[in-house]
Amino acid sequence: MAVLKGWAAVSPRRDVLAGLTVWAVLVPESLAYATIAGVSPVVGLYAAVPSLLIYALLGSSRHLVVAPMSATAALSAGTVALFAGGDAARYVALTTALAVVAGLVALLAGLLRLGFLSTFISEPVLKGFIIGLALTIIVGQVPALLGVDKGEGEFFGEAWHVLTELSTVNWPTAAVGLGSLAVVLVLRRTLPLVPGSLVVVALGIVAVAVLHLTDHGVEIVGPIESGLPALGLPDVGISDYLDLAGPAAGVVLVGFAEGLGAAKTYAARRGYTIDPNTELIGLGGANLGAGLASGMVVNGSLSKTAVNGGAGARSQLSGVVVAALTVVTLLLLTGLFEQLPEATLAAVVIAAVIELVDLAALRRFRAVWTTRLGRIYRGAARADFLAALATLVGVLLFDTLPGLLIGVVASMVLLLQHASRPNVPRLRRDSAGSWVDATGRADGEEDADIAVVRIEGGLFFANADHVRQQLLAAAGTGVHTVVIAGETIPTVDLTGAAMLEETATRLREEDVALVLAHPIGQVRDVLQTAGAQALLVVDTVDHAIALARPEHPARPATGERPSPSAEPSDES
Repeated sequence: MAVLKGWAAVSPRRDVLAGLTVWAVLVPESLAYATIAGVSPVVGLYAAVPSLLIYALLGSSRHLVVAPMSATAALSAGTVALFAGGDAARYVALTTALAVVAGLVALLAGLLRLGFLSTFISEPVLKGFIIGLALTIIVGQVPALLGVDKGEGEFFGEAWHVLTELSTVNWPTAAVGLGSLAVVLVLRRTLPLVPGSLVVVALGIVAVAVLHLTDHGVEIVGPIESGLPALGLPDVGISDYLDLAGPAAGVVLVGFAEGLGAAKTYAARRGYTIDPNTELIGLGGANLGAGLASGMVVNGSLSKTAVNGGAGARSQLSGVVVAALTVVTLLLLTGLFEQLPEATLAAVVIAAVIELVDLAALRRFRAVWTTRLGRIYRGAARADFLAALATLVGVLLFDTLPGLLIGVVASMVLLLQHASRPNVPRLRRDSAGSWVDATGRADGEEDADIAVVRIEGGLFFANADHVRQQLLAAAGTGVHTVVIAGETIPTVDLTGAAMLEETATRLREEDVALVLAHPIGQVRDVLQTAGAQALLVVDTVDHAIALARPEHPARPATGERPSPSAEPSDES
């Protein structure tokens, strides 16, 4: 309901205009995506109306357009074909049932507040996914743009097929498609307030009627069944719903990722936030509504959201306008869109997503690297770039769901690699009295017999051995005290606590003290409850240095713990 609250604060003119523009794209796209799903084209329109209205009520994005989409349509076709057994009527019923089950899965996930799982899809992974999906959409539209046969397979297979088919280009179709694309792009640059997509759709329909383009091989959308859909559950059994539960979760994952990416992209541009749990509920309600209206699976559409945002939408009022116009289309205007050239439709889709091929973001991710980071973290120093690249290549090579999973796994592996090798630099006091990394610095003070180090990261089972090696290395010849500056250790687990205690015991045998200075509260709590005795804990690094001086009566190399007054306070 949060989306509705903002409607009174905006002028409806932009939203109505954006709704008109999206409607001109959504109707033919929905027809095409229903065909991809293997059902009658009108099923796409059936799904669009309830999904637009329900998402407007439940979702958190002001710009996201929820409707049939190519990725989930393809997943639907692959899933339903496994269970339909060649029965056409059962195929249609299962397509609708899949939307119902996907809706229930997403609603349940949202109510259980599983939106936090979206945090495991990092911004680089999401960016790589969006770029890969945008490229896949573009290459999938090129055959219709040029009038050549459409290929099959992943991005590179389709691209190669287009190249091999260039000798068969239908030039009237190519003229319509490339001309439409040029008009949209030129209008976007020179007259951004003019709805270029709506202009070329109108021009394309007029051109077909006036120039008789179908006589020259220009393909049009063709016959569209009119009328409103039947409402209710599809005619399938309980066992069918249960069989579809697993595949529906995959559909939800892909739809959620694409919709969340599109929603976050335009929310960032307009200065508001997206709530993942609300998005799951909005996606679930939209799919449930689509299924109850004889529709197909839906999700947040990257291309139509781009059209919506580019046309100046300010709220979900544009989505309501699209839904109302789609109802009018089902009742009265299906004949109008029968004359729309498929090449013009392809041009509108390409123009909508081309700006989402954000190669500059990949260059920015790659630029986050220095020689020092490379020395410390090796390949993980470019973790964001590698995760984005892995997702992009995964989407292009293996399709949307496998590509997204590849990106998530890659980012987790890189994160673990990064976390398993925290930097443990030796510190020295600079001229201002602060303790800083001594690497590459000639200024400041450093005691030859006292090693002050900093563990830059949490201390847990995966990096305990690495940190132990670094601490033992710091306790070199002539060192009688190793001080750990504890402010940079946010967490410690039992394995990390045991490692510190074991290392302190080992160093004590060599007459070297291990001192932890100023640990934060939760780290100190874990150490205390773990029963660490050999590890000395003091309030500051300076206090540890003072205790470690040979002339100090409480030099910690003896293994005795400092007095309670030396312990850090609970306020740290």
